Amino acid sequence: MTYDLYIGDRTFSSWSLRGWLMMEKFNIPHRVHLVGLYAGTMTADMAHLAPARLVPAMQTPDGTIVAESMAMAETLAEAHPASDMWPTDPVARATARWLCAEMASGFGALRAECAMQLQHVNAGYTPSDATRTDLARIETLWAHAAQFKTDGPWLFGRYSLADAFYAPVCARIVGYDLPVGEAAQTYCATTINDPAFKAWRAEGLKVTYDPFPYDMGVATTDWPA
Repeated sequence: MTYDLYIGDRTFSSWSLRGWLMMEKFNIPHRVHLVGLYAGTMTADMAHLAPARLVPAMQTPDGTIVAESMAMAETLAEAHPASDMWPTDPVARATARWLCAEMASGFGALRAECAMQLQHVNAGYTPSDATRTDLARIETLWAHAAQFKTDGPWLFGRYSLADAFYAPVCARIVGYDLPVGEAAQTYCATTINDPAFKAWRAEGLKVTYDPFPYDMGVATTDWPA
C-alpha cells in the first residue's frame, strides 16, 4: 500500500516539501518521483497525472490521483486515522485546518518576494512593508495556536499537518534572515533542525544550479548548522 508522490526540486519547491513531510513525518509508505520543474520537463513528466499539473501531486495505492496540498492532506488524514495527522482535540483540529488554509491562500508578499531556497542565508535582505505585514500575521497565527500546546515544540505541541504546511515559511524566515520575534525564531529553529527537514535539504543540495535561480544580489552566509 504505497503512494506515489511527485515533487519538484527540493531546494526550491516549497509545496513539494509540504507534500513530502505529510508522508515522511507520519510514516506513510511512498515512492518519490522527481518532476523537472527547473529542467523544463514538468509538463511531460506529469502528463499521465492529468488534469493534475502542479507539484506536489500523488497517486494513491488504488490509483486515485490527488493534486493540491490541502486535498492531499485531507485525503491522507482520512485514509490513515491512526496517524493522528491533525490535532485530536476538536477545537485545536479546527484551528490547525484554519492555519493551513490561510497558508495555502495567503501571505502573497512573502511568497512572491522570498522564494524558498535552502542553499544559504540572504543576510543582507531587506523585506518590504508588505512582507513585514505577512510576517506579523504569521506570528499572530502561531501565537494563537500556542494556546493548544501540551507537550512538544510544534505549533500544537505534537507534530501535525500544520507544521508540514508552515515548514517552508520557516525556511523563508531563516533563508532571508527575516525579522520575527523570539518565539517564532525558536519554532523556525525547531523546524529546520528536524531530521526530516534536514534530510530533505541534504538531498536537494546534491543538485547544483548555474546560474542560481534566486540570486538576490545581497550578501550571503552559511545556512545554520
